[in-house]
Amino acid sequence: MAVQRMDNVGIVVDDLDAAIAFFVELGMELEGRAEVQGPFADGCTGLEGTHCDIAMVRTPDGHSRLELAKYRSPRAIDAGPRDRPHNILGTHRVMFAVDDLEDTIARLRPHGAELVGEIARFEDSYLLCYLRGPEGVIVGLAEQLS
Repeated sequence: MAVQRMDNVGIVVDDLDAAIAFFVELGMELEGRAEVQGPFADGCTGLEGTHCDIAMVRTPDGHSRLELAKYRSPRAIDAGPRDRPHNILGTHRVMFAVDDLEDTIARLRPHGAELVGEIARFEDSYLLCYLRGPEGVIVGLAEQLS
């Protein structure tokens, strides 16, 4: 059997409300919030005493989701600096197609977004950039030009 689809990408955050606000401002829709704990959560995560609040946000087309999780227990582990470069093993980015790159950046700046580099033009096809979102996650934005 082959993979049917990618269901979601999980991001652990310290401030769940701020992360939700960031991704909603990006244009995603809050699908729901829940509290997760108990044997199911422990078994799935491989952790003991798992208790977290989660929020699911989805793209407007309904095909892609992010699961944002704030751990109550065990406490989230700080993996070091949140301004790590793009080429760290195991760390990359989440990319979104947007209709107006510069407007999107301007709307996200009040939510803590910072450009990693600069807005770059790929031939006559795309404007692209990376910015840091909640918890230092690199968020890619792509505006198709043609």
